[in-house]
Amino acid sequence: MSGIIGKKLGMTRLFDESGQRVVVTIIEAGPCYVTDIKNKETHGYDAVQLGFDEKREKVTTKPLLGHFKRAGVKALRVVKEFRPFVTDEPLKLGDQVTVDIFNEGDIVNVTGISKGRGFAGPIKRYGFGGGPKTHGQSDRHRAPGSIGQSSYPSRVIKGLKMAGRMGGKRVTVKNLEVVKVDKENNYLMVKGSVPGHIKNYVFIKKR
Repeated sequence: MSGIIGKKLGMTRLFDESGQRVVVTIIEAGPCYVTDIKNKETHGYDAVQLGFDEKREKVTTKPLLGHFKRAGVKALRVVKEFRPFVTDEPLKLGDQVTVDIFNEGDIVNVTGISKGRGFAGPIKRYGFGGGPKTHGQSDRHRAPGSIGQSSYPSRVIKGLKMAGRMGGKRVTVKNLEVVKVDKENNYLMVKGSVPGHIKNYVFIKKR
């Protein structure tokens, strides 16, 4: 399995050979730089650490600056390990990883932080149906309904689906197809939607 770090740019549509519309998400995938290499002898596992999106050294901590200096790269905003990272040739510190590792038709998993929706009720958060609109119901249209029993156990069970904070969590969308690879602009277009808002960082892993 190999992967890359990217930034969600938005959604658009493409047309396949038969003229069918395909909705895609555009991701700026890389270029990423190898900032560290882990091996079983030293660390107990094999992995490649990638960094993405340059930032000012002024806002980077000294330990991270030393880490990037050892790899021979500039200060980077996002760092992520991919394990195992399979390539045709072994990678070295400072090497560049681009969208060239992907081909059209590849199946990938995309991980990101979902949009934060704030405090939401059970209908929006979990898709509850709500109460009846007739028979004297006037204030129960968006209520969750019964949340427990009266005589036993006489309490609300843990984990019940109720109102609360919605979104802002790590989400992985699996088995997305790579529709197009734009190597000149480092754009990766995958079929369907991916988690997060525009300019959200995502991790793309090849199946």
